[in-house]
Amino acid sequence: MWTCPNCGRAFRSENQHHYCGKAPESIDAYIDSQDEALREPLRRVREAIRAQLPDAKEKISWSMPTYWQGGNILHFAAAKKHLGLYPGPEAVAHFADRLDAGGFKHSKGAIQIPYSGELPLALISEIAAWCRDTGNHA
Repeated sequence: MWTCPNCGRAFRSENQHHYCGKAPESIDAYIDSQDEALREPLRRVREAIRAQLPDAKEKISWSMPTYWQGGNILHFAAAKKHLGLYPGPEAVAHFADRLDAGGFKHSKGAIQIPYSGELPLALISEIAAWCRDTGNHA
């Protein structure tokens, strides 16, 4: 086990990448803590998700904005060069052709949306609705 000298958390891997700071207490606080240039894209993604998941609870989980309704439905987060969307592996597999066509990198349960392009808000909305309707959650 490796213990981070900054925050004291223990991890299996040495020098495990993680967030040392205190997790924000709300999605508003999370967005407000980001660089000013990232705040508006994050707000727009939040609005797109909320429109599809009006009954889901907004909370912070794994230090990320999370939509929860009996379980985590999906998460999103700011990274240096992209916005991360985390709907789970089933959603990524279901939307893989469209993600590839849009040029979005993706892995087992994560989608990278570069800040440099236009936000695919319609696709994000569809992913959120699909997760809601199918019960396939992050």
